[in-house]
Amino acid sequence: MRTENDALGSREIDDGYYYGIQTQRAIENFSISGMTIADIPRYIDSLLKIKKAAAIANHRVAALSDEQLSAIVQAADEFIDSQKTAQFPLDIYQGGGGTSTNMNVNEVLANRANEILTGKKGYDAVHPNTHINMCQSTNDVIPSAMKMTAYGMLGDLEKSLLRFAADLGQKEMEFADVVKLGRTCLQDALPLTLGQQFSGYRSAFERSASLVSEVRRHCVVLPMGGTAIGTQFGTFPGYKEAFYQALSENTGIDFTPEPNFFDGLQNADFWISVSTALKTTANLLNKLASDLRLMASGPRAGLAEIKLPAVQPGSSIMPGKINPVIPEMAIQVYFRVLGNDLSITRACEGELELNIWESLILNCFSESSRLLTECLPLFSKKCLEKIVANKENCAQDAENSLALSTVIATLFDYKTASECAKKAEQEDKSVYQVVVESGLLSAEQASKLLDSKALTSPELFHGLYQGKDHA
Repeated sequence: MRTENDALGSREIDDGYYYGIQTQRAIENFSISGMTIADIPRYIDSLLKIKKAAAIANHRVAALSDEQLSAIVQAADEFIDSQKTAQFPLDIYQGGGGTSTNMNVNEVLANRANEILTGKKGYDAVHPNTHINMCQSTNDVIPSAMKMTAYGMLGDLEKSLLRFAADLGQKEMEFADVVKLGRTCLQDALPLTLGQQFSGYRSAFERSASLVSEVRRHCVVLPMGGTAIGTQFGTFPGYKEAFYQALSENTGIDFTPEPNFFDGLQNADFWISVSTALKTTANLLNKLASDLRLMASGPRAGLAEIKLPAVQPGSSIMPGKINPVIPEMAIQVYFRVLGNDLSITRACEGELELNIWESLILNCFSESSRLLTECLPLFSKKCLEKIVANKENCAQDAENSLALSTVIATLFDYKTASECAKKAEQEDKSVYQVVVESGLLSAEQASKLLDSKALTSPELFHGLYQGKDHA
């Protein structure tokens, strides 16, 4: 054990850990959720990279010695490449705007740097506040690390979205000739192809990927250098420029400072934009999953337009029942993202010179991003890729729809079409039968113009229409 002291007293610290007294106090104060800062992908690495860049910048402005820089950089690199759980154990729920997290990283680096320089833990050669936190504040470090974390996570999500859209494009081509009945307000509508329907899904997820890419682009603009409230007080001349140069060199990403540090520290509305992109993606996923459940309903007493792959038995009492469990899983992801979006929105309110609810924002964002990133490839592999079209059911529904009377409205007028539809419903006949029996069209004309396939393509229908003797 070793003893560390702060303004409130002293604590005994297990010497196997590199963190210090402020981390120990935070462990005692905030351990409620079982979710730690080390569980957020890339978060600790982002903090370590910030500390490393700050040390390099402070050395370039002659505020750190060669020995101190070398030890801090070595310590940062070691922890970037190591498991994080033991040394960064703080609960993600914490008060103080992330001060405990910032000090956890400061203490770990300081103790390791001292160990490198003196052979033992302690703060004689490198101090967590004086040296590791030099020219910084929790208030610029934490939001900057959050943006760096989001940059990586949103990149992963964008890749998942593009792959998912490509998988939808494969089904679009596979189902290009499968004619089915469209439905609006859950009622029969005009025919379309299953491929056309999937093209809508594919386009939506491509658009979602673009939206995620757009908000990700703003993650490279950081408030680092603003220190406590945006005045840059506590920094040395040349530090800010040296910091961004070092961070960009070490990460390969062109990070730049916020144009207004006061705005960057006061306002967290950027995260509402990020959350909106996640919510939009989740909403599209919910729509697709819900549609697939409806289209696969049955198999004998539902729409039964498609068949979803069976991945597990669906009932403990009804033999042979198979449930759409993968779409149902995806819908629950949507619900969770919605809840996280509300929490993020409220947490972005803040007050005066700082938003102190950033730990919650990070927790909710990272969960939503991770759920979507993991759900999309699983959805594709376990469900989307193996969907089979029930071509016979689709064709039969399309051919028997009263919505085919829309052709008569186009050729003649709405009143005539309405009478045809009403007669077909009352006499339980197809629109084709009624049109031929009434003499509106010959059997040959009706076969061509009421062909459900022709209604899925304006060019095809117009070609047939031009060939009709309208007189």
